[in-house]
Formats: sequence, C-alpha cells, structure tokens
Amino acid sequence: MSTAKRAISDHDIKRLMRCGVAEVIVEAELAKLLRSGRKLRLKEGFDPSFPDIHLGHMVALKKLRQFQEMGHQVILIVGDWTGRIGDPSGASVTRPMLSAEQVKANAETYLKQFFKIVNKGKTEVRWQSEWYDKFTLGDVIQLTSKFTIAQLLARDDFSKRYRAGQPITMTEFLYPLLQAYDSVAIQADVEFGGTDQKFNLLMGRELQSMVGQHPQQLFLVPILAGTDGQQKVSKSLGNYIGVAEPPEEIYGKVMSIPDSLIMQYFELVTDVSDQELAEFRQALEHDTVNPMELKKRLAREIIVQLYSQKEVSQAEEHFTRVVQNKEMPDEIRQVNITEELLQKIKGRKMTEDGFLAGIREVGSPDETTEWCVSVPLLLCEIGLAKSRSDAKRLIAQESVRIDGKTIYETNSNIRVGSIIKVGPRRWVQMIG
Repeated sequence: MSTAKRAISDHDIKRLMRCGVAEVIVEAELAKLLRSGRKLRLKEGFDPSFPDIHLGHMVALKKLRQFQEMGHQVILIVGDWTGRIGDPSGASVTRPMLSAEQVKANAETYLKQFFKIVNKGKTEVRWQSEWYDKFTLGDVIQLTSKFTIAQLLARDDFSKRYRAGQPITMTEFLYPLLQAYDSVAIQADVEFGGTDQKFNLLMGRELQSMVGQHPQQLFLVPILAGTDGQQKVSKSLGNYIGVAEPPEEIYGKVMSIPDSLIMQYFELVTDVSDQELAEFRQALEHDTVNPMELKKRLAREIIVQLYSQKEVSQAEEHFTRVVQNKEMPDEIRQVNITEELLQKIKGRKMTEDGFLAGIREVGSPDETTEWCVSVPLLLCEIGLAKSRSDAKRLIAQESVRIDGKTIYETNSNIRVGSIIKVGPRRWVQMIG
C-alpha cells in the first residue's frame, strides 16, 4: 500500500476541510483517512463539452493541489464517452453531442489549463472509454437495476421538470449512474465537485458501497460568484475570469469586481494566510483600507499562480498606465479593413459632401477614406462583443469609443487607423 509523503497534523486537517470548503461528507471519515498516511485517490471529472477553465473551476483545483502537496494522487477523468452521447432530449444546452475529434481537442485545451494549477507529475489522466467501451447491454441493465426512479427524481432539476410535466429521457437518468460508476472504475477515495454536483457525487458513494468498495468521501466546494456579483460564474453571462486569459486581462477583470466579492475571492482562489484574511476583513469593515488596494493585491495573488512574477508586474503596470492614467497600451490588436469585413458590417463609403456612396471599390484603402458602418456588427466581427445585443448594451452604457469619441448611435464612421475601444481594457486598431 502506497503512503503519502508526510504525516498531517490535526491543524492541517482542520484548515484543509474549512478553508474554501462548503461541505465534507463524511468529515470524520476523511480525517481518519488523512491520518492513516495512506496515499488517497482523488477523483476529479470534467465534461469535455467546453474546454476552458475559469476561476470558478479553480476553487476545487486548488484543493486538489493542496492534497497533492500532502502526497496524494489525483485521477482526472475525461468524460469522452458521455461527451460523445450528448443530450438527445435537447433539454440541456450545455451538453451538445460531440465527435471523438472534438472531445480530444477540448481535452487537450482543458489539460493545458488544468496543469497551470494542478501538478501534472502527480496526476493520472483516465478516459471513460477505457471502461465504457467494454460495456455490454447486460452491464447497463445491471447498473440501472441498482437505483430506482424515485431516487433519481430526488435530484432537484429532475424533480422540477417532472412536476412541470416536462419530458426527461432515459439517457438523462443514466448520466448520474455513469458518473457514479466512474468512481467504482478508479476506486476513488475522495471525489471533488461544486455544491451543485452533490447529488451525483452521493450516487458514486452509494454505488461503491453496493459493490463492496469503501465509499468515497465527498469534498464539496462553494460556487464562486461571477464578476458581476449577482450570478455564479458563467461563460455565457460573460462574468468569468479565464485562467488562460492574458495577465493584463485577468488583472483588469479582478479590479472590476464589486467590493462585496473581495473577501470571497481571496478565500476561495488565493493562498493568503488566515491571519491576513482576518486583517483584510476587519479593514474593510472599519473602512481603514481602500478596496482598490486590496483588489490589486488580489489580482497579484491570482495571476502569480498562473504566470511568472515578471508577468504579474507587467499586468499591474499595464493597468496603472492604460486604465488608471487612460494612456494607450503599447500594443493594440490590429484588424484589416477588407471587402469581406465591410460587407459584414454594412460598410458604405462616405463622399466629400457627406452622402453615402455604397460599398468601396476593391483596392488598397488610404487614411482619407471613411466608411459608415453598423457599430454592433463591427464590435461582433472584431471580437469586442459577444452578440449584437451585447454590443447595443455596451453602446447604451457609453462604453464604446471610436477615435476618442463616445458612441451613442448604432452607426458611426471608421477609417484606416481608427482606434476602437470598449470599456477600459479592450482595444482594436483598424488597418488597411
């Protein structure tokens, strides 16, 4: 039997199971396992539908890293088999059917980001297809026979849809069972997940007991609030901070969070000591610190986990110069004004007397040529807005500037050399 690299004190156990933790099931059993010195198998699974990791994921990944530092083994399960099935009911927009190639591509991106936080050398990567490709119809029936429909309807989202008369496919019922069997396949000692995954993690614990394995312990972490301070982190809502984003983008996003989130972010995604956290909390409560200074510290603590100290300093310098002092950044992403782009953004060339003259002729534009364009379409095409509705919202918030002028209308002029700025940090220069 392999053992962890060092003994763990009661103080270490208490901090491990209190800081950045919502619930541990069962706490006494997990503490006993940790004291035993046995090398524990830590289960973490990911849905390959979307490859990117944000700070919401980082909450659990930091706990995995802490366990690794104590000598325990992380087993990362790639949900390649369930990812290829997708959700045939169409009830879930977050679970599209994927090809084997898409699963592999997403997994490669995910793993690259995953290992920014978790130690690659202490991680075992497993693919569901290792065991599910060998499943027969008999295996599926045997698995489904271990749970009742009543048990599955206890899951909150299933229960709500059932009461509302909305359809639930058999395939959807299978997902919690398949995730539970993953725990059996790798003989997990501990499974990690957000509080929204509690039902599925409990299913794994129950199935292990049924087949004679020691039931896994559950390590549930809180759901991180998004940068808007209103909803949980979500890429679709645009309120996330991605771990693969450039350091200056991460820094700027951290500086934009509401003051009310400062302590939650410190507690869940940094390694700041308990003593300092208490000092920060007291300073905020008594207004003895400028929240901006704490956000700067928070930004540094987050970025240093993902990048070098040099890049942390560069990100801070960029924020001071570009955002606080309103100077232009040293480097601005450039986008070519092409015939194809002008067609997409409804570009019409302006004549000397101001009348619109139709799409420009093919050829090299010069700096005297101006085109009247749809600003929402422009922002979407050059990557400064997710959708036209998002672009219109940015315009309404007076967050869009072209050549130094705030845009209030949905149409405006651009030319070769135009600088498009959205918010305090996003810039694009139009070139010929």
